[in-house]
Amino acid sequence: MVEQIINPPALGDKKGVRGLSGRSYPQRLAEISGEAEERLPLPIEEFARVLGGGVVPGSIVLVGGDPGIGKSTLTLQMAMEMALSGKVLYVSGEESERQIKMRAIRLKKDENSSPPPLPENLYLVTETNLETILDHVAALQPSLLVVDSIQTIYLPEMESTAGSISQVRECAARLREMAKSTGTAVFVIGHVTKEGVIAGPRVLEHIVDTVLYLEGDRFLSFRLLRSVKNRFGAVSEVGVFEMREHGMVEVANPSEAFLAERLANAPGSAIAVTMEGARPLLVEIQGLTSHTSFGNPRRTPNGVDINRLLLIAAVLSRRLGFNLGEQDIFVNVVGGLRISEPAADLAIAAAIASSVRDLPIRADAILIGEIGLSGELRRVGQMPARLREAAKLGFKAAIVPRRVRKTEPWPAELQVIEARSLREALSHALVGEEERRKKSS
Repeated sequence: MVEQIINPPALGDKKGVRGLSGRSYPQRLAEISGEAEERLPLPIEEFARVLGGGVVPGSIVLVGGDPGIGKSTLTLQMAMEMALSGKVLYVSGEESERQIKMRAIRLKKDENSSPPPLPENLYLVTETNLETILDHVAALQPSLLVVDSIQTIYLPEMESTAGSISQVRECAARLREMAKSTGTAVFVIGHVTKEGVIAGPRVLEHIVDTVLYLEGDRFLSFRLLRSVKNRFGAVSEVGVFEMREHGMVEVANPSEAFLAERLANAPGSAIAVTMEGARPLLVEIQGLTSHTSFGNPRRTPNGVDINRLLLIAAVLSRRLGFNLGEQDIFVNVVGGLRISEPAADLAIAAAIASSVRDLPIRADAILIGEIGLSGELRRVGQMPARLREAAKLGFKAAIVPRRVRKTEPWPAELQVIEARSLREALSHALVGEEERRKKSS
């Protein structure tokens, strides 16, 4: 239960007219300029690609993520880069100016410069009153405003506390009006709840133009900046960063980074190709089975959906005769990634089968395909892009579902093995599986 105090029209301001441009009037659609607005250049390429190519003037962007994941660090890095070409105002309601400067010095620290030079056009202020913040914006006229965080900002005319539903909703609406009327780009940092959604009302995500989530395991170094809403670019784009001592560092080739510590020819290790937006990523999926010590065997996934793991285990048991009723099954996606698409089904099944049979999977092969309940393999989307990424990283073979009709040709440098069923795919993937089956028969 949340208390909401409704005030008489103090927020509406009887004398003035609130809106994006003061007075509104209808225009013919044909008379409105349709030219694309120039974006503000952002030197951080991974960040710029997730935004759609740069920062759109007058846009409002919401950045969310778990506590300690690196939201403030990445946003401050972005503000420092943007300050090289224009004025940037960084408003913090959680930290002092001294704390922010100490972080900025750490981010800019270089072996060749001591102390490091800081951008001249980056302005800091510690303030939680939104009216005062808007006065600072009107006086400074920055090209970019950063608010850290929206849950600490309040409007004095509202009697509810900062962070309440009414305060968050009204403050976001005021910032949106300011951004659209002045052309100032606004970046807002928001906290998330235990369920992983932005704290506050869902309407907050409808007010802003772009919603970004910074994901990753706090105990691992990789971070994913994911776009879940973008009015100026593609949805579900992903930027990959690595958290280091001097801040977030772009990962130019994330697939190579995720496979760097892979132990080749180890049983229970398979390579899958997942699509994060328009980018294919090669990830290692590990599977481990062991005899259970309990009445009910455990199914423990890390990075994959538990229901998907149960489905794959059932198909392996029912269709292929694997005795998994007395086996604990553990599946892990290396690097802290989370895979939600069914294209990784074949790799998960191969990793489990490899651990059960104690046979390694071909080290130079990738596995792509969705598994049906009858044990058949089904095709997934964007197959040519996945195969090109695997060929670029030096893989020699790919085990994929058999295609019904030929569309785009496969890459010439990759041996594509088409399989109709899961049994056929495992016979090609597991080293020594054919010899084992001949001996058992």
